Amino acid sequence: MTFLKSVVVSSVLAAAAFSGAATAKSINGAGASFPHPVYAKWAEEYNQETGVKINYQAIGSGGGIRQITAKTVDFGATDAPLDQQRLNDEGMIQFPMVMGAIVPVVNIPGIEPGALKLTGDIVADIYMGKIKKWNDERITSINPDLKIPGQSIYVVHRSDGSGTTYNFTDYLSQVSETWKNDVGTNTDITWPKAATTIGANGNAGVANFVRRTRGSIGYVEYAFAKQNNLSHTQLASAEGKFLQPTMETFQAAAMNADWKNAPGFRLLLNNTNSIFKL
Repeated sequence: MTFLKSVVVSSVLAAAAFSGAATAKSINGAGASFPHPVYAKWAEEYNQETGVKINYQAIGSGGGIRQITAKTVDFGATDAPLDQQRLNDEGMIQFPMVMGAIVPVVNIPGIEPGALKLTGDIVADIYMGKIKKWNDERITSINPDLKIPGQSIYVVHRSDGSGTTYNFTDYLSQVSETWKNDVGTNTDITWPKAATTIGANGNAGVANFVRRTRGSIGYVEYAFAKQNNLSHTQLASAEGKFLQPTMETFQAAAMNADWKNAPGFRLLLNNTNSIFKL
């Protein structure tokens, strides 16, 4: 796999006045699918220790923000952190819960996991439909030892409001001026029509489509890549070094987190100076 940028910080939003969770028999939350695997594990263990059940719906960061703003849940989770002004306006607090990596995953016949090398500008051009075949010269030139088939590329993206998409598009905006000007950064964007696209709900949906679709590429949180046995790529750092996603590289990227200068704990770690500058 390749780690798309650096590390995504998944945050929890809670209404500042909420105080009933400590005595409740159940706690309800909704939001990002990115941290769902670890939330599910924490919820299971917390229930065993306390008898309190945590119900979490992985509906995407956009849905989590909407539901906590409407106060229909006890907490919301987002990978697209809110700024201090909005937190103040909504009477909410935000704090980091977990860091994780977003990785590009592919389904290319004959290509083993971790063998394919990509760069940030190539990924951007694939998602803009400028590169339509896997054996495009820009890809084969940096993969001279691989026999890459002339398979058409199918771009898989999130169809729901997604913090993973926010971070992915934020990264692409940093590595591609064309992406920045023509597409931009958001939790839900208008995907370029030039590319052959497939929309999927949640990280699990993207992982499922990539697993089933030959020639596809998608972006998911690392745990979903592992759980679904998806093929990852190597990604080029800003220094031109191709990197594999490992715990060491994730931790190195996370070291760039400067919480002291992040009002409201709003922090993005995309394209940092250490590891994953796609």
